[in-house]
Amino acid sequence: MNNKTLLVALSAFLIVGCASVPMESSQKTSDAKKFQPPADGKSGLYVYRYGSFGGALKKDVWVDGKCLGETAPNVFFFQEVSANQEHKISTESEFSPNDLLLKTESGKNYFIQQYIKFGVAVGGAGLKLVDEVEGQKQISGLGLASQGHCSQ
Repeated sequence: MNNKTLLVALSAFLIVGCASVPMESSQKTSDAKKFQPPADGKSGLYVYRYGSFGGALKKDVWVDGKCLGETAPNVFFFQEVSANQEHKISTESEFSPNDLLLKTESGKNYFIQQYIKFGVAVGGAGLKLVDEVEGQKQISGLGLASQGHCSQ
């Protein structure tokens, strides 16, 4: 197989394959999608992966160095964190983690989208903060993944 054919095959696999991760119950998913304000002194983090691009790839996500979980297409996580602090949300990429630093406020929810991007050997991942309206809209069609399942 020549290099061009191999590259096309790998690209197709990254785009249309389907990875799966452990999921939470429909009740927990429904509760998380109510987007309630977090408890006093806390902030809510919604970390999600929207769409099917890179479907064969699973990517770890960490919050402040602790495993949040492993993403697949169309899943999200919800976690409350201490408010009024800076938090580091990280995702694995091709060569090193990509980090997003976020200063949180008490009683507020934050929406962080993980996105897949092309890499040299395998796809990488990045993170971006999105506004509440966009985050809620995208999460409304996603499933809640179980926390604490990271590959590394």
